Amino acid sequence: MPKITFMGAGSTVFARNVLGDCMCTPALCESEIALYDIDAERLEESYIILSAINHNTNQDRAALKTYCGVENRREALRGADFVVNAIQVGFYEPCTVIDFEIPKKYGLRQTIADTLGIGGVMRALRTIPVLEDFARDIEAVCPDAWFLNYTNPMAMLSGYMQRYTNVKTVGLCHSVQTCSRDLLKGLGMEDKLEGRRELIAGINHMAWLLQITDKDGNDLYPEIRRRAAEKNAAEKHKDMVRYEYIRRLGYYCTESSEHNAEYNPLFIKSRYPELIDAYNIPLDEYPRRCVNQIKGWKEEKASILQDGQVSHSRSEEYASYIMEAILTGVPYKIGGNVLNAGLIDNLPADACVEVPCLIDRMGVNPCHVGRLPVQLAAMNMTNINVQLMTIEAARTRKREDIYRAAMLDPHTAAELSIDDIVKMCDELIEAHGPYMAMYK
Repeated sequence: MPKITFMGAGSTVFARNVLGDCMCTPALCESEIALYDIDAERLEESYIILSAINHNTNQDRAALKTYCGVENRREALRGADFVVNAIQVGFYEPCTVIDFEIPKKYGLRQTIADTLGIGGVMRALRTIPVLEDFARDIEAVCPDAWFLNYTNPMAMLSGYMQRYTNVKTVGLCHSVQTCSRDLLKGLGMEDKLEGRRELIAGINHMAWLLQITDKDGNDLYPEIRRRAAEKNAAEKHKDMVRYEYIRRLGYYCTESSEHNAEYNPLFIKSRYPELIDAYNIPLDEYPRRCVNQIKGWKEEKASILQDGQVSHSRSEEYASYIMEAILTGVPYKIGGNVLNAGLIDNLPADACVEVPCLIDRMGVNPCHVGRLPVQLAAMNMTNINVQLMTIEAARTRKREDIYRAAMLDPHTAAELSIDDIVKMCDELIEAHGPYMAMYK
């Protein structure tokens, strides 16, 4: 019977999806499931809801147990075969609010702020020390476990684990499996969905749809490029930044336009405020989502707890499919975040890249992609520079390395002076209090 430990189980919606998937999978439905969190109330809510799913869809075949607090973390991990990570250090309040509000004082606007930019840097810096503790525990009590990381910033956190720990780590994001489907639907090309073939590679949230053909092997990009240009010229919609990527760079990428608007210096510019409207960029989007999710969750929780009839159908999330393939040996392909080590020839070896990976009994087996088109590798490098420097700052604990990470960020550097970048970083570090007290 496999053991699955879920770190951050108080993230109830996500825990429900991933662990509900496991309960719907024959190879996993009798698993021992350890739910770990530091928030007792949220942990108990997750336990109640997952117990209801286990009862309603799985005939109570899984064994669920909760572990609350740092003092119980090792026991939660002991003997685990798989560790799913979905923590958020500092929560929406205070830390996410701080990551948005202080940069605004300096004229720096963000949309999501969880992957790159000053928000992504700060999120990584307060999360990596926690992952260091996780890694020590995993190495001690479940050294053969696979660590499935869902927490952002994906490339920074997964890259740290892959370079500086002995934990077998793969980073997972659902933007890969939805990329071409959403593109074709958005362009009215639904008839090309069935049997399509694709190649996606790059970095998390900026992996590129390098090839896409229909079931007969016909290249779909000429028609995609034509329709994307026409749609951007004719109407306002939610994916204008990525369609502009197609026009200017020749290729579409995995993560949403609101994300990619802040990964470069091209779209959110104080000197050109008209671009915000022109590309339909939703500033402060992540705080809005958080507020709505918190409100929606309270209503959903009340409904679930009232009648206990919650059920689940297996989702597209990779986690259960990875576990199933490792346990059964039946291969499964994912888009995974792994250490480069020659997979993409024109990106650094120590970067965390997103490439096709085959999963089987041997674990995660990344595939060699070769060279990216020069312009795509260059776009990735502007992000990788920040990612590698942020990991370095988390290792050294030195503020000057934090300043360097922020200075390398393309959006931040385009908007602020060096002096303002330093002042902003200092103010952010102080405002985060105990979450970043280790950075001197």
